[in-house]
Amino acid sequence: MERINITLDAHHAEKLATMAERMHVQPGTIARSLLSTAIDEADPDAKNVVALLDAIPGARERADVGLQQARAGETVPLDEL
Repeated sequence: MERINITLDAHHAEKLATMAERMHVQPGTIARSLLSTAIDEADPDAKNVVALLDAIPGARERADVGLQQARAGETVPLDEL
């Protein structure tokens, strides 16, 4: 098993907490189940992946900021992590 960390906006974090409370489990348990289901149901076809990425609010802007940071040398090479 591999561990990843995610950050949710306040709305989704509250919704997850409410679901977990109703089910009497930890929020991480619900999050793992929801994410696993979403991954299992995701279509790996490239056009669908692009549509999925395009649907993420602010994704393009964040990618542009990352590109600007990389060009300005404000990043850390992966082998230094």
